[in-house]
Amino acid sequence: MKEVKTMTKYREIIRLQSLMISERTIAESCGVSRNTVSKVLKKAKELKISWPLGPEMTDARLGELLFPKTKTTANKRLPDYDYIRKELLRNGVNKKLLWVEYCEECQMNGDEPLMYSQFCYHIQMNEEKRRATMHIPRKPGEQIEVDWAGDPAHIIDPDTGEITEAFLFVGVLTYSQYAFVEAFINEKTKAWITAHVHMYEYFGGVTPILVPDNCTTAVNHQQSDWYTPVLNRTYHEMAEHYNTAIVPARVRKPKDKPNAEGSVGNISTWITAALRNEQFFSLAELNAAIRVKLKQFNSKPFQKKESSRLGLFLGEEMPLLAALPATPYEIAEWKQATVQFNYHIAVDKMFYSVPYQYIRNKVDVRITDTIIEVFYNHNRIASHKRLHGRPGQYSTVTEHMPPDHQKYLEWNGDRFRRWAAQIGTSTNKVINALLTSDRVEQQNYRSCMGLLKLSERYSPEKLEAACEKALLYSSSPSYKSIKNLLVTMKDTPISSSEPQKKESHGITRGARYYGGNR
Repeated sequence: MKEVKTMTKYREIIRLQSLMISERTIAESCGVSRNTVSKVLKKAKELKISWPLGPEMTDARLGELLFPKTKTTANKRLPDYDYIRKELLRNGVNKKLLWVEYCEECQMNGDEPLMYSQFCYHIQMNEEKRRATMHIPRKPGEQIEVDWAGDPAHIIDPDTGEITEAFLFVGVLTYSQYAFVEAFINEKTKAWITAHVHMYEYFGGVTPILVPDNCTTAVNHQQSDWYTPVLNRTYHEMAEHYNTAIVPARVRKPKDKPNAEGSVGNISTWITAALRNEQFFSLAELNAAIRVKLKQFNSKPFQKKESSRLGLFLGEEMPLLAALPATPYEIAEWKQATVQFNYHIAVDKMFYSVPYQYIRNKVDVRITDTIIEVFYNHNRIASHKRLHGRPGQYSTVTEHMPPDHQKYLEWNGDRFRRWAAQIGTSTNKVINALLTSDRVEQQNYRSCMGLLKLSERYSPEKLEAACEKALLYSSSPSYKSIKNLLVTMKDTPISSSEPQKKESHGITRGARYYGGNR
């Protein structure tokens, strides 16, 4: 039978425990039992495993370290209650069939199965436990519940009169019920994350626990099942930035976030309905009006107890909130890219360098409005300021280049002049002439490099002699003319002699002059 369980989130359990979050909350966040959380933390303490963990400490590796597999038949194996409850909802599936499959699985794993009557008894006891409800008292500064309000507000286009819906994000501190509300044009990821950032700034702090709705901007439904929600990567990254644990509410379970559900109804009455007769021509106008109504809503006294949301928040909850991080979270987009042969990756028609050792490898790219980060196997290998403006720009870090490419960057006029001066005066004059022959010095770097490299092929002495000869009949000899002179001088010994005086007419120098006797 196909295994339906997913890998226990050992890393996340250890991370959340480092935030001093209760075992019950960790169990809800990670989709495991409280007993499992207790066992994992106890074993981790025994083995001195604590947060932070390196990237090599995956859930699979932690599972091997914490709970090495050993077969035993001493205790009977209990059924997988979540799997059984889900399967019983399918047509034609009954307890007898599930018991037979359970026995087969026990036999394959060397476990002792329960009798059918015991099997049914344990399933019944588990169902009774599931139906039990209880009031969970909340502590000040412990938890925030967030949701989108059901009824949207409206914005009117001043030119066309077209009406656009604006969706209300609601965040509520569960102890004081102090609320935050902001309107957005859509309910996409960018709006969702931006709303959280503004909410934390409004509250002036962070709670250890965040309870969102089971919406697509919070939970990756393709990777999640009924009992184990998987957070979207960006949302989980935001939670790590604010050092909070996200515990998504179950689908169609409003009791999991009663304060947000209740506040949504109150918000609809006190804010949306109160503004129904007003017209707003921009999102900024709407949010300014919302802030006024929100201040009134939070200051309004409770009906059945003393104080107000604002009073409880300032007096009991705000002092217990964790401090905000030094910088607010910046929403990031993730994509994959392949490192090109020029050791750059392309992001929105701009190019960013990566260490040349990663050429042809696929890398993960984290993109924000201000920065580009490149990761390989979860390790950051490059970081750049994001380029804006004209497409086709390059951001290149010298250390990312191969050594021979780095040497190319060192090409400049002064370097060529120093190199030429070591060969001789005439060579230095020719190089100076080449560098100044065009309006842009860099246009002649290749010619300078080619000319100076001739000293390695023919010897520095012959190059100096060729440059000396070339200068006699041209103040700005070319690389090609000097190379041709070296070819004619290839088998001619070099002798030192006094330089001839330059004649007033070049044609009177005679054949011996051009024969290479100098």
